[in-house]
Amino acid sequence: MLLLVCDVMCGQIGRMSPLQVLRSHFGMATFRSPQESIIETVLAGRDTMVVMPTGGGKSLCYQLPGLMLPGVTLVVSPLIALMKDQVDALLARGLSAGLINSQQSASEQSETLEAMRRGQLKLVYISPERFRARSFLRSLPSGKIALFAVDEAHCLSQWGHDFRPDYMRLKAAREALGNPPCIALTATATPDVRTDIRNHLGLNNPVEFVAGFARSNLSFRVIPVSGEQEKYQRIDNLIRLHRTGIIYCATRKSVDAVCENLELKHRSVIRYHGGMSDSERTKAQDLFMSKTADVVVATNAFGMGIDRDDIRFVCHFEMPGSVEAYYQEGGRAGRDGAPGVCEMLFSFADKRIQDFFIEGANPGVELIESVFNLLCSESNAENTVLLPVDDLIERIGRKVNPMAVSTAMAVLSRAGLIERFDVPGRRLRGTRIVKSEFHGRQLPFDAKGLAEKRRRDEDRLQSVIHFGYARECRQSWILHYFGEKSARDCGRCDHCVDSISEPSRPGNADERELLIKALSGVARCCRRMGPDQWQARFGRRKVILTLLGSNAEDIRKSGLNALSTHGILKRQGKKHVEALFAAMEKGGLVEVMQEGDYRLLGLTALGSKVMRGLVEAELVWPDLSITGTGSCSSTANDTHASAQDRSGNGGAEAVLLKALTDKRREIAAAAGLPAYRIFTNRVLEDLAREQPLDTESALAIKGIGPAKLRTVLPSFLKIIHDHHASLVR
Repeated sequence: MLLLVCDVMCGQIGRMSPLQVLRSHFGMATFRSPQESIIETVLAGRDTMVVMPTGGGKSLCYQLPGLMLPGVTLVVSPLIALMKDQVDALLARGLSAGLINSQQSASEQSETLEAMRRGQLKLVYISPERFRARSFLRSLPSGKIALFAVDEAHCLSQWGHDFRPDYMRLKAAREALGNPPCIALTATATPDVRTDIRNHLGLNNPVEFVAGFARSNLSFRVIPVSGEQEKYQRIDNLIRLHRTGIIYCATRKSVDAVCENLELKHRSVIRYHGGMSDSERTKAQDLFMSKTADVVVATNAFGMGIDRDDIRFVCHFEMPGSVEAYYQEGGRAGRDGAPGVCEMLFSFADKRIQDFFIEGANPGVELIESVFNLLCSESNAENTVLLPVDDLIERIGRKVNPMAVSTAMAVLSRAGLIERFDVPGRRLRGTRIVKSEFHGRQLPFDAKGLAEKRRRDEDRLQSVIHFGYARECRQSWILHYFGEKSARDCGRCDHCVDSISEPSRPGNADERELLIKALSGVARCCRRMGPDQWQARFGRRKVILTLLGSNAEDIRKSGLNALSTHGILKRQGKKHVEALFAAMEKGGLVEVMQEGDYRLLGLTALGSKVMRGLVEAELVWPDLSITGTGSCSSTANDTHASAQDRSGNGGAEAVLLKALTDKRREIAAAAGLPAYRIFTNRVLEDLAREQPLDTESALAIKGIGPAKLRTVLPSFLKIIHDHHASLVR
């Protein structure tokens, strides 16, 4: 009966206009721009590419014409939960739709295929891995495919931020089905990725729609933070101000740590990551989508297809791996059109996490060949290996990124050297050696292409860092990144708001004097390369500490305490000097440059001219009252220990060491552990002497590793921050 009703309904739809179908079957009064033009292009039988941001209404662009076209529309979708939600929504509207994925039984898949052959389904969602089997392709009714829709099409591109090898089979699948018209859709694609999509799908002179990237209701912000405690305070404020949102973390460990911190203060917080069971993830997603929970802390596994309309904020706890990921994930805020906030908590130290992911996603030729040779050595008479990946990692016999081994297996599989298969009755994937004759020889895979992919991954991460340090409108920067060259300032991001609320102006006599002193201090820390040309040598923190008169060990080792500008701004205090440096950077007088893994502060040509009195600077000047009361000598001598302090005669270092020791005792007592298990005496002494202000600096101290980074270290960094603040008040 249901199928008969669907047949009648489809006949009626075929006689309607797109606008009539929109109103009668989707309950919408009008199309959003450019939905109507896209739908008309698809109905005309043209290949089409749609790049439209999250929440822009991409699904309608293939669903509506799919209902109107004679035949069935195949929709390739990468996420089973997403395709189920889409099909359920269509069925709830009385529209004929089905799905085929790996979680269905053989009989369920056969039933859907038979309904397609009988013409009783208009839209069928298929997961990309189904196209691995040639038998599946042969089972599809090729003569009845009216439209081939590829959702999340950026997954086709190795240069995209979410490459999935199964998508690479889609061009051959489309050809096997008789090359039906194709529509490719994605929320984020740079010009390079769009070129890949065209090539890998074999699109024939496609009509491209790239529109709607600007989100007029969203405020994009980058918040510099120096440690975990600042991050926790920031997300606590976001929840209090906006209530409903998503907090994205780079790792599962980070998800758990953030969630545990928030659960003490906010009731409606849940977590979501790949380490949870399917049922746990489903329950978490249902709680969030049903509005039972207001905040979800998650890895990027959460989000595709999430269309809750009242999400007020999206926060990235660590920097993401690409601008594409940041914008796509941030775009899940404000889908109801009301204001939303997209905030990145930016710390350069977090780059290490993304570096680890890039290494894992891009194994070198040597590792790939080692994995293949090991598989050949471990194979049985049937050329199969029944070892978990963890065991393979252990047998490689050297320290290796575990992600890189899994990626190496995928590379070998795509090259046709091995095949992966499910072992019946066991939760294990086996490996079959297809071309064992290459054991110990150079392997036939695209090493040049792999190297290029790594370079592009690193470039994408570098773009995130450039975005974090950019001194321009955030949304305009993003739109330029995606190829929209005529973007205007949004007026809502952190940069635009700062520019509006604090206009730049020429400085008064006192401000100009301080500025010249600060620029002179930067110049003394650089190497002069020519007229108004300066090569950066030290980081921003070290330059500022030098101007404040610090006698820290790293300042002395670098010889910065011997400079004529050492301590030249010690009367102003740390808060005012940091504010002045922020204004100088925004005004283009100094710049932070990337040198390998380090961020170095240099003097620009404009800054050099201002320092020499050739031109006058207009800045957003910091309030001169932000100075603190520390004297010249107290800032220099109290911030870090003198030789007398370290000999046991008291001083600031001894005061700090006592505070750190007390904190260790407190943590150890609460955990029921001996004090040395928290940190040894040597580590506490090094912390008191070096006084790191962020995790990156703290990791340089022997005895502080990743295990301590997110557990006990934040408490000690807070004490050091408080100690510094007390000295410059």
